[in-house]
Amino acid sequence: MTLILLDALLPIFVGLLLGYIAGRRGVMDNLNVRNLIVLVMDFAIPCALFSTISRTSWPVLREQSESAAMIGVVFVASYAASYIWARKSLKMSISDASVLALTVGFPNSAAVALPLLTTAYGPRSSVTAALSIAVGSITISPLTVALLEADKLSDGNGVSLRAVAIKFLRAFTRPVVWAPVLALVGVYFGLHLPSYIDRSLTILASAASGSALILTGLVVSSQTFRFDKKVAWATAAIVLIQPLFALGITELFHMSHAEIRDITLISAIPGGFFGLVFGKSFNATPETGSSALIASYCVGAFSMAGWMLVLTRYL
Repeated sequence: MTLILLDALLPIFVGLLLGYIAGRRGVMDNLNVRNLIVLVMDFAIPCALFSTISRTSWPVLREQSESAAMIGVVFVASYAASYIWARKSLKMSISDASVLALTVGFPNSAAVALPLLTTAYGPRSSVTAALSIAVGSITISPLTVALLEADKLSDGNGVSLRAVAIKFLRAFTRPVVWAPVLALVGVYFGLHLPSYIDRSLTILASAASGSALILTGLVVSSQTFRFDKKVAWATAAIVLIQPLFALGITELFHMSHAEIRDITLISAIPGGFFGLVFGKSFNATPETGSSALIASYCVGAFSMAGWMLVLTRYL
């Protein structure tokens, strides 16, 4: 188990640390990162999402529909709770609150869930991991983009539900949102890409994890890491509260042992980088979000080892 966790988490932390050090020491510009954001969010990650989902057959995806729905409930509930906490208790702006909520609510499934669940529990669990990426990419990710864009246009005067709804629909024009949707449609109709196209997407997708992690570390390096009560609560929400909620709700609906295990473990994965990357384009990178992201990886190996032990021995 220790080796599995090290294989999955240590490379993630190293990528974050490299980006952070490069930004702090001036090796890379941590203020003007627009081109790197375009590379990661418009090319590398969309290709990775498309490739992962398109390689799964529709019958398998259909069998996992209940798991996908439950993952959606967990992600949306965590996002909503974090957003309300950030707005009411922390007095954050709409943009900052949405970034923090996405950091808490959308675990780093793309980089951690696939290798971890596949190595630990086999190919079937990798389907659940892939679905978690798709669910987050077509629900709370476009909602965050919609809130960021609506808040920017409102000049801080508040946003209407209609404005958010319009921006939510427009968010589907972003490759990181429509790529998994297109992959799901292709799988449903049994479409198969020519080998040369599939290989082209695979090559582009191979740049996703490394570049995204370095970008995240670079963005974080422009801010001061601060561990305070707010960061402690945000970190606890990522590594403890969200997986506890996932465990409780999957038990409530009497899901199978494998489904409970996979959904709970996915929910226990350290925070995702989408929030900070989206926020960077709108000058919304709350210190609480960036600090909680780093803190979740510092404790992630220990907390996930604990969750794996509990789920294996006592469930």
